[in-house]
Amino acid sequence: MGQRRLPARLVGNRAGNHEASGPDRAGASTSTPLERSSRVTETTPAEIVPEPEVRAPVDRQPTTGSAPGAGASALEQEGEVAADYLEGLLDITDLDGDIDMDVENDRALVSIVGGQLGHLVGDEGKVLEALQELTRLAVLRETGQRSRLMLDVDGYRAARRTELTELARQAVDEVEGNASPVRLAPMSPFERKVVHDAVASAGLRSESEGEEPDRRVVVHPS
Repeated sequence: MGQRRLPARLVGNRAGNHEASGPDRAGASTSTPLERSSRVTETTPAEIVPEPEVRAPVDRQPTTGSAPGAGASALEQEGEVAADYLEGLLDITDLDGDIDMDVENDRALVSIVGGQLGHLVGDEGKVLEALQELTRLAVLRETGQRSRLMLDVDGYRAARRTELTELARQAVDEVEGNASPVRLAPMSPFERKVVHDAVASAGLRSESEGEEPDRRVVVHPS
């Protein structure tokens, strides 16, 4: 797996600059990221043959984190499907971005990097979480397998992981000082996982309580 470079997009003048895989191209039917209609060409009155999908060329770089074997191949397929879906999304929204793909800890990692994509993250990462779920659904629809794919946009998750690790450290200090549980603010599943890992590394115990979207982490004394 590696990096997919998307062609530059010009708002309002896209029909002549894109290949047939994206939406709104001259002579091509419009498709959504979750459902792409097959184009057909009539060869004879009695035979309809699906027209092959033409995709934009991409640059791929070898990834050292990917392990050989069937498991890695399946995760690489997840990344490819996700990249196709996200490429279509970027086309529809007239956004420029590079799509990076990797495999790490038995999970496909896909990142969109563009520098002007904050609205794909949203307030407290809520849009990013929704987009990740839509991408996982696209993978499920294509492969028939549920995906644990992790999506990031412009390094948001990496920065958030650093913040949450520091938050967990502060909670650990408070618990050790007061010998009483500390309840943190509601978090997404990704955020709770980061906090649980940080608390466990500090030798304390934590658990999640409540129902989504108000589910939160509680840190307990050891």
